Amino acid sequence: MSAREQLAAARYINLRSFRRDGTGVNTPVWCAPLDDSLVLFTLRESYKVKRIARDPRVQVAQCDVRGKLLGPWHQGRCRAVIDEPELEARAYRALRAKYGLQMAAGDFFSRLAGRMKRRLVMQIVVDGAAERAPERAQVEP
Repeated sequence: MSAREQLAAARYINLRSFRRDGTGVNTPVWCAPLDDSLVLFTLRESYKVKRIARDPRVQVAQCDVRGKLLGPWHQGRCRAVIDEPELEARAYRALRAKYGLQMAAGDFFSRLAGRMKRRLVMQIVVDGAAERAPERAQVEP
């Protein structure tokens, strides 16, 4: 099973983006497979969006809801999906297909809170081989 397939099957993945000083910041997120990539959503103003805009290198690994690692780290590249409404719609369909009622409930409460318009879809392309995290990367809890 490829790295992308393992991550696509996971309930949660840990997304590690990097600060300017190289420190890794881990965030457990939902993701769904789409074509040869993984897609997720987050709030536009989140710090991970800012970190990824500056440095698209990411690491991803299977994890539980609290971010406890359940598999090896994989290298990848991440980007924001902007001005691509068809890709964005396909990403949300993939996420709804994977997460079902949880996603529907999240969408409902996001609409009530006015957060739907603040969402941003992110797309991750995972490199094929599993790699250890760089030794110098310090992980923030």
